[in-house]
Amino acid sequence: MRGAIGRNAGGQITGCLVGGNPYKQRALPNDPSLRRGASREAQLCQLSVEAGTARKQMADALLVIPARLASTRLPAKPLADLCGRPMIVHVLERATKAAVGPVVVATDSEEIVAAVGKAGGRAVMTRGDHPSGSDRVHEAADLIDPERRMKIVINVQGDMPSVEPGAIAAALRPLLDASVDIATTAAEIRDPAARDNPNFVKVVGSPVAAGRLRALYFTRASAPWGEGPLFHHFGLYAFRREALDRFVVLPPSPLELREKLEQLRTREAGMRIDVAIVERAPPEVNTPEDLDWVRASMRA
Repeated sequence: MRGAIGRNAGGQITGCLVGGNPYKQRALPNDPSLRRGASREAQLCQLSVEAGTARKQMADALLVIPARLASTRLPAKPLADLCGRPMIVHVLERATKAAVGPVVVATDSEEIVAAVGKAGGRAVMTRGDHPSGSDRVHEAADLIDPERRMKIVINVQGDMPSVEPGAIAAALRPLLDASVDIATTAAEIRDPAARDNPNFVKVVGSPVAAGRLRALYFTRASAPWGEGPLFHHFGLYAFRREALDRFVVLPPSPLELREKLEQLRTREAGMRIDVAIVERAPPEVNTPEDLDWVRASMRA
């Protein structure tokens, strides 16, 4: 990676990222963007165009993992031990394996900076008064990239230590559509008990392509009603830089406050969110019981 970027002994970023990454993404033969009845030459041309767009998109993407020590239900959550390593390091490694851009942890804690640096990662200190992870991600992106060379900022929540790298990469794909402001991810709910569990946030959306929805609403209720799948939305967001700028200056919206879901702010403001459907949603660690469950699953 090119650029005038430095790192102190603790792993904290001291410079600015000014280049992209060399990773490339190959379009798959069953890409849903292919049109039925098109000639083989036309199909290959379509794949070439989209693959080129995806490669350029990834070169412009920055992954930020927000992490703070203050948590009422699980204090010092990012530093919780999982199989001998802090949870934040597991998230960092999985985000890096997604190979879609440089990865940085945004935090208000020197302890987290030290843990990330010890693992060979990069971290940047942010203010301690942010109301949400997205606000912390926004500050970090501006600190790391003041020249705004990175056109996409991906928010990877720091409490998903088993998030699949492929799910992170999938979050970028809806942004190939220029009309999409923000992209996110969801997985079909297969556990009947989760359908009525308010801790499993559901996304209600209209299909726009194979494996992709246009989000209409997010809710803790069991929705939509009737026969058919429900989709569990989880915390991956790929923002166009301008969309992130707009999001953090919007006031909390009425539905956001009622459902306690900040993504509803974007819908009430008329911003478009599309959803990439992936195979499974990672468990989020919010309580000591969640932590015990993830520990057991990692040891299995």
